Amino acid sequence: MRILLAALLSATTMAIPQTTTEQATITPDPSYQGAAWQGWGTSLAWMAEATGGYPDEIRNQLVDLVFGADGLNLNIARFNIGGGNAPAVKDYLRPGGAVPGFWRADQQYTPADKEWWSPADDADWNWDADPNQRWWVDQIKDRVTHWEAFSNSPPWFQTVSGYVSGGFDATTDQIRADKVDDFAQYLTRVTQHLERAHGITFDSIEPLNEPNTNYWGTTLGPDGQPTGGRQEGAHAGPASQAAVISALARAYSGTIAAPDETNPGTMVTDYYGWTPEAQAAVDRLNVHTYGTGQRTSVRDIAKAERKPLWMSEVEGSWGHDYTGMDSGLGMAQRIVDDIRELEPSAWVLWQPIEDAKNMQAEGNLQWGEIHVPFDCRATDTLTTCPIRTNTKYDTIRNFTHYVKPGDRFVKVSDTRSLAAVNRTGATVVHVNPATTAESVTLDLSKFAHIRRNATVTPVVTSADGKLVKGSPVEVSGKRAVLAVPARSVTTFLVDGVTGVAVPHLVPGHPYRLQGVAGGKSLAPGPVIRTSSATAADQLWTFEPVGDAYRVTNAGTGQPLDSLWRVSTTGDGTYTLIDVNARKLLDVGGGSTADGAPVGLYQPTSGANQRWRVIDESVGPLAPARTWTVPGRTPRLPATVTDGTHTLPVVWKVPSDRGWRKPGLVRVTGTATDVLGRAHRATAEVTVDVFTATEPGRAKTFPGGRPDLPATVVAVGKHGGRADVPVTWEPATYPATGVVTVRGTVPELSLPATVRVQVTTPVDSPLTGGVSVAASYTEPGYSTAGLTNGDTTDKAWSNWKSSGRDATDTLTATLPAGTSPSHLTVHFYKDNSSGGGLAQSVRAGVPDANGGCVVSGPVVPVGVNSPLAVDVPVPDGVNGSVCVVLTAVPNGYLTVSELQVSAKAPGVGTDAAAAGIRVDGVAIRGFDPAVTSYRIEAKHPERAVITATTADPYATVSVTRTGTTRVVTVTAEDGVTQVRYRVQLSRRH
Repeated sequence: MRILLAALLSATTMAIPQTTTEQATITPDPSYQGAAWQGWGTSLAWMAEATGGYPDEIRNQLVDLVFGADGLNLNIARFNIGGGNAPAVKDYLRPGGAVPGFWRADQQYTPADKEWWSPADDADWNWDADPNQRWWVDQIKDRVTHWEAFSNSPPWFQTVSGYVSGGFDATTDQIRADKVDDFAQYLTRVTQHLERAHGITFDSIEPLNEPNTNYWGTTLGPDGQPTGGRQEGAHAGPASQAAVISALARAYSGTIAAPDETNPGTMVTDYYGWTPEAQAAVDRLNVHTYGTGQRTSVRDIAKAERKPLWMSEVEGSWGHDYTGMDSGLGMAQRIVDDIRELEPSAWVLWQPIEDAKNMQAEGNLQWGEIHVPFDCRATDTLTTCPIRTNTKYDTIRNFTHYVKPGDRFVKVSDTRSLAAVNRTGATVVHVNPATTAESVTLDLSKFAHIRRNATVTPVVTSADGKLVKGSPVEVSGKRAVLAVPARSVTTFLVDGVTGVAVPHLVPGHPYRLQGVAGGKSLAPGPVIRTSSATAADQLWTFEPVGDAYRVTNAGTGQPLDSLWRVSTTGDGTYTLIDVNARKLLDVGGGSTADGAPVGLYQPTSGANQRWRVIDESVGPLAPARTWTVPGRTPRLPATVTDGTHTLPVVWKVPSDRGWRKPGLVRVTGTATDVLGRAHRATAEVTVDVFTATEPGRAKTFPGGRPDLPATVVAVGKHGGRADVPVTWEPATYPATGVVTVRGTVPELSLPATVRVQVTTPVDSPLTGGVSVAASYTEPGYSTAGLTNGDTTDKAWSNWKSSGRDATDTLTATLPAGTSPSHLTVHFYKDNSSGGGLAQSVRAGVPDANGGCVVSGPVVPVGVNSPLAVDVPVPDGVNGSVCVVLTAVPNGYLTVSELQVSAKAPGVGTDAAAAGIRVDGVAIRGFDPAVTSYRIEAKHPERAVITATTADPYATVSVTRTGTTRVVTVTAEDGVTQVRYRVQLSRRH
């Protein structure tokens, strides 16, 4: 071979166009299913009272927008049985809020006139009351499949203050204790009348609404007339609630639901404050999610008591305009979170229709999904009384149009997705709040049957369109990959998947129950013990018994008392519910000490009640690989692994004759797991005369310390290859470039090299090895989620109902030798008013007492801040860093992610070749700056072209066109490329 011509062309760099697309994988798991879905709904107050008397063209369109098949498609309606103020009280409630009561009173009656009404006196009833709400009933009764009657307040004469807007002290009981039976009769008689008059059947009565709060208070002006509050409501502590529930049970033979509490945490307090009689009388639990802590506690109460659960009311505003996706994305994520954490059988809005003028006066808030003025007149038209919808209206339909009654929600690990199964397939709804598109992989491997022509059809709502149906994508290899636009909600309609591939907890498999709080494992006692791979008594089996499991210790054979139900949000952690005691498996006092006792306690959503359920079944064992030289028996490894478990092994070693010749020798053996079960093991031994080593590679930045490889590849005379231990000589890395470090393979006396890429350092988020602790965490949340890479979930919260912390501290412990450069705190905006965002943040150094000595600059945040806030780290911080978050006055804090950035090697941009070979012979005089060569070869059509790169992290590809080869070197950045053309001709 000789060089005929080298065209002196300077090497040019080329950039490969790139687009930013995030990756997401959603894996629906039908082995864990919720109750049959009852549907989506709304209460009728106050929207029905405000609009039921509107002109037909307006009110009919409103009905279609809420209950129509092309509208929100709701199938559950909650009728508000109004209380009603005394006739002498002037109107002071908000538009639509003065829901009429079904009583008939003298027009002169005042709040003081309370002793006149008798449920047995027909003259005291007004069955013509509330015509507006009843008009709505007649319009929707053929579309509604579940009705509930509910009360915000008893009539004025059954209250303590004499007003339906609450007591003069909003924290004292407002429902008269001597009138609870009359109140129960009132609710029962109205419900029965509505059924007869309108031909409907109520599923249930709910007598309370957000009772154990300080929301409901009445203030009087100088003239003695009320000036506030603005809606019906009545405070009732747990004892008062229990009295009302028990009274209703005496009066009403149907289903009773309660307590419609404002948030799950308060509902837990309510429930455990009821009498056993009241607990037994409630047939279904209702909860609102205006606060979100302890959703899982309510879920577990419902499961423990075998009672269905509704998320019976929520609304909110996540934006300030009709077209922006903030509102739609916020509501969609709320639906996802509610259903994942509560596992309800229904999800119900407060009211989709809101007063447009009131919303505009409040800064164009987007409560409700449909806005119309609440003061339209009989002469108005759709032009003078316009109806507008926002993006919540659009994204809610991604759920309500496709998840149907009778479907069942199933487990899914992605916190931005829901999945439900039906007879012929599944429905997945995915929220992408990011400003970048996503490539979403639907992993359908958990289904037992996937039809050959199964498809996934996307239905997308974004700024570019509403419920836009795309083309079906075929399922291939149990997966489908679909593109999802930025800031969108997408429904995936999966057709052709059914069944369960593997039981949720496989009978006979050994599982470790590892406490989330301390990382220790459940052991006999029961107690928690430091997790040990060699402790058989830390493993448990689950055998299904009906809807529960018998849990047995795999090491001792002793059962854990009772039967157990399990709950999970899909995050890999579970709660275990004792079927008999109706309480949860709980590490006493939240202890993390070795040997701490484990008992039972009511649900708290605390980390001491959550357990990672880890399948410790031994999988296929990977072949052990080692080496030797001819004539020498190898040292075989003492253990083998399946990638998770390390097992001791006994080998059947061949005789000395087996090692005389070069080649690959396979050895079999028997490995034994912690339960004494035998597993077949294999070892592959490369026998060769090793003569050289291949260069290794590593990365660092100037002045840094690279992580040099512990082994290099040794190459043998007969083609054998083996990883062999190496020792390296000291080296320094003062400047960018490539540094070659020399070393030795002691066992073979062979030289070795490693090429170290030295690049300009970058600030890079640490992707592993970071743990975070908090000075306080709201029960139900954990700092573990602060390092999971999800910047959109609500991972950590410090919310308290009272006595909130002015500041709280997050402390990050970093990998050894790490010097953080800055922090990024990703806040979670808990509501449209900026709930959860800090007033300011500041970094510092942890002290010996667990405090934080702040020395970095104060970084202001505020409720209108971007959610990602960069926090500089003071110089000299090493190993651990803390950040103090200061809440707004009487506020609280919610954080999605705490990202720690540190100095790290950059990405290489060198795409030069170091040399090119033709049929193993180097091109003489090769110059990386010259990109075109003419070379003679014996057989040009079969010539093999290889190349080495100047940068150890660059890659090479070779393509062929006739007798021309194009060698493309791509830099580590994946963008920069240099192409070398080699024109081959036949050697004469």
